[in-house]
Amino acid sequence: MSQSIYDFYNGFYIDQPVGNNAFSYGNRINKKIYVPPLIQGNIFNLAPGDKIVFSEIEDGVEKNKHGLQSYIHWMNNKVKSGSILVHVDQHTDMRQPNLSFKEKLDDKLTIYKIFRYTNYELNVGNFIQPAVETGLISSVEMINSTTAFNNPIPEQYILDIDMDIFAPELDFMDNQIKLAKIKSYIQKASFITIATSPFFIDQSRAIDYIKQLFE
Repeated sequence: MSQSIYDFYNGFYIDQPVGNNAFSYGNRINKKIYVPPLIQGNIFNLAPGDKIVFSEIEDGVEKNKHGLQSYIHWMNNKVKSGSILVHVDQHTDMRQPNLSFKEKLDDKLTIYKIFRYTNYELNVGNFIQPAVETGLISSVEMINSTTAFNNPIPEQYILDIDMDIFAPELDFMDNQIKLAKIKSYIQKASFITIATSPFFIDQSRAIDYIKQLFE
């Protein structure tokens, strides 16, 4: 029987300075972060977790943030190669990984190798470039400002929503306008991913906005 991604995402800790655990690792007291299990469900299964999923020192203060109880997968869609990515996010997430996808996966591709690469080589700031490198994504349209929300978007695209677009520091952009715009993007997207961004937004607030987007 072939393996699926569910075989690997059963809930586990990363305790080495790799992936999302590399940030400020040498100066932190907390040395491990949790990667929640992946389950099938819907938005009503979203719930805040009680484990630290992101840890970093900011302005001399160690900040340990709780994430989701589980990652949720609720629809099976396939992404076509060469898709345009509409990326709604406070940040670009376009940094270059230390090790490229092709350098890491230079022989037969397996789900396990993809799992290892995404969790131990990539992080929240550099996960898009490998998709561009492999041709899965042809280009990226950034939506991170009032001006960008008013720009036209492509006819066909995949959509990535990072909920830090609703973080308190971005409240100067009207949240009702953001909700309306993102809802319109959702209607036409061929594939959707959502990041709850626990370092930048309280998870209960993030979940509330997700529910508003999909109500």
